[in-house]
Order: sequence, then structure tokens, then C-alpha cells
Amino acid sequence: MSEMYQKEVPLYGDLIDLVTEVNTEVLNKQPEIRQQLEHTGEIDRLNMERHGAIRLGTAAELSMMRRLFAVMGMHPVGYYDLAPAGVPVHSTAFRAIDSQSLNNSPFRVFTSLLRLDLIGDEALKQEAIAALNNRNIFTDNVVSLIERFEKQGGLTADDARQFVKEALETFRWHDKTPVSKALYQRLLSQHGLIADVVGFKGPHINHLTPRTLDIDAVQAGMQAKGIPPKAIIEGPPRRECPILLRQTSFKALEEAVSFKNSEGGYETGHHTARFGEIEQRGVALTPKGRELYDKLLSQARNQLGVIPNADNAAKYYQILESAFEAFPDDYQTLHDEGLAYFYYQASDSSADMSSNGYELGVNASESGSSNGSISKQAMADLIEQGVIRVEPIVYEDFLPVSAAGIFQSNLQSNLQDTKQSSYEGNSNQQEFESALGARVHDELELYQTIQAQSLKACLMRLNNHA
Repeated sequence: MSEMYQKEVPLYGDLIDLVTEVNTEVLNKQPEIRQQLEHTGEIDRLNMERHGAIRLGTAAELSMMRRLFAVMGMHPVGYYDLAPAGVPVHSTAFRAIDSQSLNNSPFRVFTSLLRLDLIGDEALKQEAIAALNNRNIFTDNVVSLIERFEKQGGLTADDARQFVKEALETFRWHDKTPVSKALYQRLLSQHGLIADVVGFKGPHINHLTPRTLDIDAVQAGMQAKGIPPKAIIEGPPRRECPILLRQTSFKALEEAVSFKNSEGGYETGHHTARFGEIEQRGVALTPKGRELYDKLLSQARNQLGVIPNADNAAKYYQILESAFEAFPDDYQTLHDEGLAYFYYQASDSSADMSSNGYELGVNASESGSSNGSISKQAMADLIEQGVIRVEPIVYEDFLPVSAAGIFQSNLQSNLQDTKQSSYEGNSNQQEFESALGARVHDELELYQTIQAQSLKACLMRLNNHA
């Protein structure tokens, strides 16, 4: 998919080169970051890590997409209602759900389902429904291979290669549209995203996102290389210990398309939606940490009073950094105050240290706990002694929708300007999951499980050395 997108959007290739340069420099100049990534197993995945985004139009498309991603070990994680941000979709992210699988296959696809109920013009809504019902975004061969996977519990190597080839057709860009230019313009007047979903043959990838270790350096590098970046890096401010996710992108491309006409031919036009995005990932936050993050981000945005943009970028960054002084910026404090999730690992020197059963958690293990446990004081003692080290669990998901301005800003930069700042109508996770054909995983529960499993494994290793 990355190779295909690079051919479709050449600037994406330039972006990959820039991110690679920045990451190499960071790893060379900051060995502590290299060591951290080695301890967490992320070092080998860094250069291939991507997230993409697609937008679907019907429940049937979403259900089949879930089945397609399942072939690759990717599952729906999280529920995002973007209506409060003026985006008429609700979404989930398909990804692997355990640490080992994530390190082997670090890919995520943010997948949105258009909420047709939010189209106010009833006649236009019916035309949109008709257009979506007339398209088939999956090849017959990929559906057959999905069914074979589900029946057999896997695919042969030859089938897997064929699956990749067929699945790519779903995500490929098509510059000939199945709708008229007049209908496209009416859809566009409602919302750029509605036109992007309904007006095309399939859910083309609208961006792919590499992971950088220094997003500020990439932002400056884009400007130096003549790649026009967004004015604002979204998410938290620059920190010593990154949290959640920071994102930037280059502005959307205006691309030539051909609209179907009543004579069966085509007329020329253009469409603006696809762009390049970059992300820097930090530690995953606990519910307590997320609450503090939301509070401080809202405080900064409320103080600014408007959506951050090129004219107020410097002022916004200053306000944001000031607000986030209240968020601890060292891993030990983040751990001790329960603000973030961490791996517990026996240090390399732990086997050589003389310790009693209490110190190494023997009593905790023998207590019958299924996931390993240890008192807070014992844990603090072992960390202080260097017997246990804590390493940040990287945030694998997307920016919380609680900060609706993030999505408004992204759309204004990348999908032309949208007049609607919010939509009425409550989110409905149950309705989304009904269309999906499955429950979405709670991302916070997944991080908690990973942390608990690492603690259990750590205590078992230490007990073996006791």
C-alpha cells in the first residue's frame, strides 16, 4: 500500500525520505532513545510503521472491511464520534492488539463510516444512498479469499500473495468518478468529506503516516524542502517525555478527476482530499492521564478562543506549553502518579543482585494472583534499586475526539474549508458496532492488559533468580 501510494502521491516519497533522515539523526545523537526503543521492541518496526485512513459509505462496506482486515490480524480498536467536530462520520481503528503482533506488523487504518443521517437535504441524502448502493468496492476474488480464510483459519502463501494483490484494488485511487459533476458539487456544498466518500469508486487511501522521532524537525524540514506543511502540529506540545500523539501534514493535493456525464462520457474537474501526514508517538495515558490531557488541551484552546491557524500559531504554542507545565514530564513521575502505562522489565543486572523474596515479588507470585502483583512500596524499592526498570508503552491509537478542534483544523487544511462546525445528533456506538458486525476493543483495557502481563512476566523472571 505504501509503494502504491508513493506512486500516486510523489510528495509522500519525499516525506518518507525526510522522516528517515530525521530518525537516523535522532538515534545517532540520542542513544537513550535508541536504548528505550530496543527495550520496548519498537526499534525494528520504526521504518516500516504506518497508519492510513479510509472512509466508507455503507454498513455492508464496513462489515466486509472488518473481515478483510481480520485476515491480516487487524482488529477494531476504539470508537470515535467525529460529529461534534463537524465531521459527519464515526470511526474505529483497525490494528493488531498485542505487543508482539504490533512490533511484527505496526500498521493501523483509521476507518470511518459516513453518517448519512446527518445529511440535512433529504433529496441529496437519497441520491447519496443510491450512488453508494450502486458501487462495489471489493473484488470478487478478495471476497472469495476472505471466505476461504474464515473457513480454513488461514491462507496458503500463494493465496496470501493473491489476497494482497486483490485487496490493494479496494484502496487504489480512481480518477474517473461514478457520479456527475453536478451531484459532486451538491455533495461538496454539504461537506467535503461527503463528496470524497460518495463521489468515488472506492475508499482510496487519503493519507499514509510514517512515524518520526522528532516531529518539530520534520515540520522544519518540510518547509526547507518546499513541501507546504500545516501551520499547527496537533496534539500536546513538545516534551522531554512525549505523550499520546503529535501530528502534522502537508496540504492536500488538488487532483484532476473526470466526472460522468449523461451521455456516458466524462467531463473534467478536480478534487482535493489526499495529503501526507507525519506522527510522533508517545506513551499511552491512563484514564487519569487522559483526563488531565483533555483538561489542559481544552484550557489552552479556550484561552486562544479560536481554532489554531497560521496567523496565531506562535501564540497558540506559547499558551499550550504554559498549560502543559501542569503535566509531569518525566517517566518516573508519570508512572508513580498513575498517569501513563508502562512495561515492567527485569534489568540486565537483576540476576546478579542479592535480594530476598519480598524484594523480588516471590510472595506476590505465591499469593495466587493471576496477573502478578506487588505492593506499591515494594515496586518503588525495586525500581530504585535498579532491579526493575519501567519503559513507556507506546500509544498505538489516535488523538482523542474530546478535542474537537483538532479535526476541524485538519479538515480546513486538508479537505478545503467546511462550513459546518458541528452536527446535532448523538453518537451511537451500538449502531456503529451493529454495522461493523463486532464489538470494538477498548484501547485503555488493552494497554492495562499489556502492562499487567509485563508485570507478571517480570515478577516470574525475578522469582526464578531469587
